Amino acid sequence: MRYFSLIILLFLTIQSGFTQIRNKYSISFDNAEHHEANVTATFTSLQSGTVSLKMSRTSPGRYALHEFAKNVYNVKITDSKGKNVTVTRPNLHQWDVTGHDGTIHVYYTLFADRGDGTYSQIDETHALINNPATFMYVSSLKERPIEVLYVTREDLGWKIATQLTPQGSNSFLAPNLHFFMDSPALLSNHVVKEYKVGSGDKEYLIKMALQHNGTDQEANVFFDQVKKIVEEEKKVFGDYPSFENNEYTFLACFMPQVSRDGMEHRNSTVITNPKSIANGGMKDNISTFAHEFFHAWNVERIRPLALEPFDFDKANLCDELWFAEGVTSYYTNLSLCRSGIISQEEYITRLTKTYNEVWNSPALKYYNPREMSRKAPFVDAATTVDPVHRGNTYVSYYSYGNMLGLAMDLALRDEKNDLNLDDFMKLFWTKYGKTEIPYTTDNLFITLREYAGTSFADKFFSKYINGSEVPDFKKLLGSVAIYLKSEKDPYIGAEIEFTKNGLARISEYTKQGTPAYEAGLEKEDIIISIGNKSFSDLEQYHEVVNKNKSSKKVILKFKRNGKDRSTYVKIGEDPKVILTEYSKPNEKALQRRKDWLGGE
Repeated sequence: MRYFSLIILLFLTIQSGFTQIRNKYSISFDNAEHHEANVTATFTSLQSGTVSLKMSRTSPGRYALHEFAKNVYNVKITDSKGKNVTVTRPNLHQWDVTGHDGTIHVYYTLFADRGDGTYSQIDETHALINNPATFMYVSSLKERPIEVLYVTREDLGWKIATQLTPQGSNSFLAPNLHFFMDSPALLSNHVVKEYKVGSGDKEYLIKMALQHNGTDQEANVFFDQVKKIVEEEKKVFGDYPSFENNEYTFLACFMPQVSRDGMEHRNSTVITNPKSIANGGMKDNISTFAHEFFHAWNVERIRPLALEPFDFDKANLCDELWFAEGVTSYYTNLSLCRSGIISQEEYITRLTKTYNEVWNSPALKYYNPREMSRKAPFVDAATTVDPVHRGNTYVSYYSYGNMLGLAMDLALRDEKNDLNLDDFMKLFWTKYGKTEIPYTTDNLFITLREYAGTSFADKFFSKYINGSEVPDFKKLLGSVAIYLKSEKDPYIGAEIEFTKNGLARISEYTKQGTPAYEAGLEKEDIIISIGNKSFSDLEQYHEVVNKNKSSKKVILKFKRNGKDRSTYVKIGEDPKVILTEYSKPNEKALQRRKDWLGGE
């Protein structure tokens, strides 16, 4: 981010003892059992006239609106002498203050009970604080340093973990508003694991602040896996980012009351999961660690221009999320495989799932990856009441970009022996990450031209980025001795779940192009029989379908809105494929697979 170019200078200025005007906050937790915090804020040396206090509507790393003001109440605003000022509300997330004396004191109560990477959660076990969801701010004072005091309760025994700079006595400092808003904190009785990477002026402390109900041995074993991820992902880019304060911290909360999530930040990440390490959390969580740490390069420093600066007042649109999130997703499982955390067989199995999700979607005929990226404000933790038709109109930019990362990597390796996506990422990191010059899609295109040549880049972008064609995966995967195995099982293409009464209900909107869609079947229909054969559980349902040959038309009886109906359905072939290793690969393809999955 461009505002971070001044961070080091600001930190040096602050540490040199130069006194700067600071916006100050404190937050206390006397009523933690009821998920409440008391927040105070002080803004001084204000110019006369109107000062606008706001609660953010968005959060760094999210793209949808969240309207955090809904959980703020009991607001009191005074001047330096405690005298009430005039407050007007031009909208639900803003308080316009006049009649102040150059100082404004703000007091309010915050309700917070969702533990994830966007919201805040407060109870007697922890306070997981995401600043946009917690603190009012004055956008016109965005360049001022910010000091925050966490007033902890002695009876709870909390420690504090955050990327903010410690000032002593539970006080922390941010150089400006954007850094502050990007700096979550975990207050709890957590354990801290740490080790050093790099050397000299590039030596950094990698820390994990882990709150969980498990043992210290479980934490050690888990942190050993984290170390493998940290070191493997560094190989992709060649070096570590320049972490401020020479630290990077995983803020991990594996408690039963939190929601499953991960959210990247400048020098830290929040990772939450209700599963304990012993109860599946080891395997379930490590991929999130891999994904979020990769973001320390790709998105935090290799940053789309559309997100620069991040806007806290409105939804943030970005064409490049297929690269920022999707290619990061590609490297998530690849890093797990390269580091030995998962086997090559498991990695290929995971590719199978994503492959079918993307390339069998009817949504590709409507939108290319750039357009899918722009849908983020509609899908990224966004909440709607009305039903949406995503099964037919949307493919996640995480999954789409994952597959495009795979296609680009294998296509580069197939183009020339010395080309691969790792080295392209190194080049892009050098040009736009280390320099922190925000990039556009055109920058990606031009850099790919520079790296792989005009013909390769023009073809790849015209077909797969600006268009939505399917890469030739038969050829690409064949080059690493993997083939696409089609089961060709009979199917009608409806998602079926059985009710407690043994009724086969269509649980999702039917997808375009499937036999069920063409037959006029839709979500909530109850299928009574197929070819006059009935069923009472999912196994029997599949047995009935499988007894029919592809292309055969059979009568299907169903119930809609309580009325009996019937239609004819033409049995189709399930388009799902399985990625399978060649049983007798040639040496060249086998070596390519070894280079690819080994990080060569």
